[in-house]
Amino acid sequence: MLNRRSAPLVHQVGHLQLPKPQVLRLDNGIPLYVLDFPGQEVLKVEVVFRAGRPQEEKRLAARATARLLREGTSKRLGAEIAEHFDFYGASVSVPTNLDTANFLLFSLSKYAAEVIPLFAELLREPSFPEGELETFRRTSTQELSVELEKVETLAYRKVTELIFGDHHPYGYNSVAADYTTIQREDLQYFFHKWYTPSNCQLFASGHVDTATMDLLNKHFGTPRPETFLPETLVFPPVLPPVPIGKPSKLVIAHPGSLQSAIKIGRRAFGRNHPDFNGLFVLNTLLGGYFGSRLMANIREKKGFTYNIYSTLDAYVNDGCLYIACEVDPANAAATEKAIFAEMKKLRDKLVPPAELEMVRNYLLGMVLNGIDGPMNTSDVVRGIIVEELPWSSFSDMVDTIREITPEQVQALAQRYLQPADFWNVTVG
Repeated sequence: MLNRRSAPLVHQVGHLQLPKPQVLRLDNGIPLYVLDFPGQEVLKVEVVFRAGRPQEEKRLAARATARLLREGTSKRLGAEIAEHFDFYGASVSVPTNLDTANFLLFSLSKYAAEVIPLFAELLREPSFPEGELETFRRTSTQELSVELEKVETLAYRKVTELIFGDHHPYGYNSVAADYTTIQREDLQYFFHKWYTPSNCQLFASGHVDTATMDLLNKHFGTPRPETFLPETLVFPPVLPPVPIGKPSKLVIAHPGSLQSAIKIGRRAFGRNHPDFNGLFVLNTLLGGYFGSRLMANIREKKGFTYNIYSTLDAYVNDGCLYIACEVDPANAAATEKAIFAEMKKLRDKLVPPAELEMVRNYLLGMVLNGIDGPMNTSDVVRGIIVEELPWSSFSDMVDTIREITPEQVQALAQRYLQPADFWNVTVG
């Protein structure tokens, strides 16, 4: 009989190894990265273009192009496309990404021949119907209006603007006028310039047999239609952030709000920085999981908020670290004081070994989950390849989690958790 009085034994996560993909080239040069899991009867195909905000010449061109690719091709209407995928139990998603345009197809592998041709058609021959563009303008403007009533949204928009600058790809905020001025010609231009074979990477995972690879080559590997412009890719330089002044405290009034949103953030860096892995562990200790210090103190002990967290956002060319929560306006000042007090503790005192061990086990479990099955594994592989990281970056992260010392954590806290480096934004 199960003894519920005793906690189950804790087992250490063993050897973690990321499977290497098979690397092929389609006939037109597109690289295809294959993770074959023969026992899985599912298929995931992801197509990635380096066509995000850094490539924009007009605001929102990247987002609008990616969103409207599914709404019609030269041969089919958007409703026909959706019905076709639904019939075979497949789905196409376009996750939000600042640096790239990503398109995911999920399907049972036995229907690969039925869904891959249409998936390729979407990415090769979109029509960008004017009616769908008008719907996008209208719904996006309405959604933006709703979002701008939320203190959390306003705080996030402001803190990223302050960190990177209001004209930087990672810092600018869309406004209603950006949606109303976007034109079909802007999408066509952006698509023709950046959605090219030389700017494309293809990832296939699950049950990927020879027939599936042949299908991908047939529909993605042929020369583009004559209507496409020639490839003349020159990537614009990514300018460094231009923060708006020196980090300070900013309070924005939002009459009628029952809560105040707090965002405390600073500029960080991408995953290729030598301190990224260590800062990732430090961020987890601070506010990156449910047992974190911010959660234990500000939620569990003081009861100021339902949820508080810190996150390390890494982009291809930069990154930021920020802490976020929503509190009763009467507790806002005390919450901010408590947040900075937790930073100070990490700077001044070594992390107890038991606490660091708990974080190690949590993070190793997260890494293990991240390579569980073809869907998760392909995300890790795609991240490494798209961000042009060394293949050792996965094992380097695992080694850092296993081996980082309390002294190293403290040194990182002294380097990156200095109050003078943080913007402090309160909206409410």
